[in-house]
Amino acid sequence: MKVQNLVLGVVAAAAVQAAAAGDVQTVDFDGFKLHVYNSGDVMADTSYIVEGSDELVTLEEPLFKANVQEFDAYVQELGKPVAAHLTDYHLGGSGADPRLAPEGMGQFMAEGVYAAMMQGFKQSFGDAMADMSDTDFEILPFNEPQPLAGVEFVLSHGADTDFPGASILIGGQVLLTHWTPVQMHANVLQISSRQAVEEELKQAQAAQESGAVLFIGSHGGMASPADLQFKIGYLHTMQRLLEHCSTAAAFSGALQEAYPQLPGAEGVDALAAALYK
Repeated sequence: MKVQNLVLGVVAAAAVQAAAAGDVQTVDFDGFKLHVYNSGDVMADTSYIVEGSDELVTLEEPLFKANVQEFDAYVQELGKPVAAHLTDYHLGGSGADPRLAPEGMGQFMAEGVYAAMMQGFKQSFGDAMADMSDTDFEILPFNEPQPLAGVEFVLSHGADTDFPGASILIGGQVLLTHWTPVQMHANVLQISSRQAVEEELKQAQAAQESGAVLFIGSHGGMASPADLQFKIGYLHTMQRLLEHCSTAAAFSGALQEAYPQLPGAEGVDALAAALYK
């Protein structure tokens, strides 16, 4: 893989931010190029462009207007038509068609917890959010290779305790999941129950067996096989501590003692509280 970094200009951002600095990294693979747009927004959202020989596929487009403008400008600079806009876990700001989504995700975004979440974002961020009008999605089936922009996309089911999005294997080399397997403590948004610990471990082990050499997510950008291996070990540690710690406080203390220098320690108490409900 050949990785390049491009830093985009500072632009206006969400109401809670003074500015968002968009950052693009590019990685060359056999048969395609991956462009990774780190939004710099308050939720650390990441968007992607898969560049084939003649067309592009965008994935997980940005949430905020400033980021959408930046992202779309970068897409235009690539000088190729967009074959599809793929929404996996995060509804983004592009209104262009065709729009694709895994089976079940379109309905999920229109009702229940996801719709309530988006309404909460609108109340918090107001006009800073991009226009995400109701739209119809073309459904992508699971476990059936889909050729998009000359690159094979294969969708498999994500964690049962997460949104009904997909793990997407791109060109047999890159795996997109909801959460990038970074080396930091889990948070309560990612893992909110003991079942979720098991599901995240199952997904991480499946990722390890996928043949991918790079791991990406809707949050967190890019990760290596070593990062994925760390996540698997971390989740095994969580399972072991859950068996031996009788209280949330004991679990929180033991997890932080096991990983004394790991980022994200400020969220461990909330994580423990969710696991010991």
